[in-house]
Order: sequence, then C-alpha cells, then structure tokens
Amino acid sequence: QQANHVVATIENLPPEGGGGGRSGGSSLSAPSSASLSVRQRIRKVFNRELLLSIALGQVLSLLICGISLTSKYLSDDFHANTPVFQSFLNYILLFLVYTTTLAVRQGEENLLAILKRRWWKYMILGIIDIEANYLVVKAYQYTTFTSVQLLDCFVIPVVILLSWFFLLVRYKAVHFIGIVVCILGMGCMAGADVLVGRQQGGGENKLIGDLLVLGGATLYGISNVCEEYIVRNLSRVEFLGMIGLFGSFFSGIQLAIMEHKELLKVPWDWQIGLLYVGFSACMFGLYSFMPVVIKKTSATAVNLSLLTADLYSLFCGFFLFYYKFSGLYLLSFFTILVGLVLYSSTSTYIAQDPRVYKQFRNPSGPVVDLPAAGQLEPSVTYTSLGQETEEEPHVRVA
Repeated sequence: QQANHVVATIENLPPEGGGGGRSGGSSLSAPSSASLSVRQRIRKVFNRELLLSIALGQVLSLLICGISLTSKYLSDDFHANTPVFQSFLNYILLFLVYTTTLAVRQGEENLLAILKRRWWKYMILGIIDIEANYLVVKAYQYTTFTSVQLLDCFVIPVVILLSWFFLLVRYKAVHFIGIVVCILGMGCMAGADVLVGRQQGGGENKLIGDLLVLGGATLYGISNVCEEYIVRNLSRVEFLGMIGLFGSFFSGIQLAIMEHKELLKVPWDWQIGLLYVGFSACMFGLYSFMPVVIKKTSATAVNLSLLTADLYSLFCGFFLFYYKFSGLYLLSFFTILVGLVLYSSTSTYIAQDPRVYKQFRNPSGPVVDLPAAGQLEPSVTYTSLGQETEEEPHVRVA
C-alpha cells in the first residue's frame, strides 16, 4: 500500500524539465508493480484454503500419534498384544453412532434400503479395512520399525494409480514434485532412525514382515480411494455406518478365532482400561474426521499429510520414552511440510464429466441426461487442495 501511495504521488507531480517527471515516475512504478506481483503470487499459494487443508491433515496425524502412543503403552508396559480387539472396539463405536443413525432414517438413505442396493460392496470394503489394519500391526513382529515406516509409503503410489484409473483424477508436474519431496522427507527420517540406533523389532523373517507391510499399504490405498468416492458422491454417514456394521461383524469373528486367548491374558485394571478408552477415542476420531478431510482435499493429499504422524510420535517419545534426538528429524518434518505445500499449491482435475460414475450410484435416483460422447470436455472443477488459481479457469461440461 505504501508503494502504491508513493507511485501515485510521483505520477501526479507536475513535470519538471520536459519529460523528467514522466521518466522518474515510470522508473519507480516498475519495481513496485513487480513487488506487488510477487506478493500476489505468494498470497495465491499460501491462501486460507491451503493452510486450512494442511492443518486438517496434521490433526489426523496427531490422532494417529495418540493411537501409536496408547498402543505402545499397552504392548510394552502391560503386554497386551490385542490389535484385533482394539480395532473391534472402534468398529463397535462406529456401529453405535453411525449405523444406528442410518437405521432411524427414512426413505432411500435408510439402512435397509442401502443394504438392499449395495450390501456386498460394503462387505468387501469392510473386510479390506479390517485386514489393512491387521497386516500392518502384525508386520511389527517380523520386521524393523524403519522398514515399516518406509514401506508404508507404498500406499501413496497405490492411491495415485487407483485415483487415476477409477476416479479419473489427473495430476500436474508440481504434484509429482511435491510427492517426491514428501517421500524424501520420510527417507530422511528413516536415516535418522538408523543413525541413532532406533531399529525396534525385526526377527528372523524380515521378508515376511516387509510383505505384510506392502499388503497392508495396498489395502489401505484401496480403502482410501473407495472412501473418497463414497463421501463425494454419497455421504460420510453412509460410509461410516456401513464400515461400522460390517467391520464390527467380521472383526468380531476374527477376534473370536485368533485373539481370544491373548485377551484372557490381559491383566485388567483401571490403567489398562483407560488406555483402551484413549485408543478407541483416537481411532474413532480418526475414522470420523478423515472423510471430512478427504472430501475437502483428496485421498492422496491425506496420505501425504499422514507422513508426519511418525514424527509426532517421535517428538513425544523424546520426553516419554527418552528416544535419542537427531537434527535429521526436524529436517524430515520440514521437508514433508514443503512437499505438502508444493502438492497443495495447484489443483488436480477430472478427465471427464464425473456424472458417468455408476459404481455406487443409486439406480432408482434421478436420471441425468449426459451429453454426447463427442461433446464431453475435460473438467477442472475437482480440487484436491486449495482453490483454483486465476490462470486455471473452470471449464464446465456443456
């Protein structure tokens, strides 16, 4: 504003010595306009939507940090190795809150109406979600903590490929640059773990553990992409209600078969009960809040944001478990944040009109007349993070 005031004042001065006043005014206005353009570009990148999206992703990372801390206390201090039971508690909470909400609704959004149309799809999705959680937790018994951290990043290319082929999301060069920067940040954290000797876990069957992580990451990717489609085209309550219904049913069966003996060995007292309550609260918050963030951003953006979750757990571990500190952890944290900003600075777009999707669409719903195949144009109305810039105008389908 001060620069504009100076330029306006100089331009309004009477000319002295012929064209001297004009040349002086133009020489001062050029750099001020350049500085304004830089400010405008910075404001476009670091806009309110971008900062809000990154902040929401970090809230999810903090919830995962709470899940990790309570799980560590349960397994290390109380020898309660019950991952299936812990997931079962979360699915029961989802059932009590969201499935019952669907049960009391009327019309096409009622629980029975949803089950009649697409019960088998949600059943498969529920099993995928259960086994994704189980495989990653089980992998800690066979491989190192660092291997789990690195191989768990496999969920990112899985989400990108599935979004590309099934959601028709198209990315730009800056998105891939941001993704690479985020993964480099994870590599920096893994290197810090090696330097400080933080190589927990790891048995004789390290290959089995690595394969379990890759399998769990693949299932996570499938679950996240399905979740993105459902919350964008149907509703968040429907997704969580169906996950609560089938998740509690199948995890209950898995608990009875695989973990009932471990559950009997747990030395129950008020401390263990409080840890289970804390774990369930964080897990329930994560499942309830993640669809909100995915709808606002995308499955890819959420998984990039979750890369900082291990760092939050490390920062807490410095005070609670006396982990060794390394400056590479801070470098890793800021590298991941830089990658998030790069990814968030530009919006993705859909390759064609999203109305052609019919996988989960209600067949009894209103029929929309689609334009002829030759008239379909690319649409850029689908944003992953942040708002569309002025250089990228919206293109609507005729």
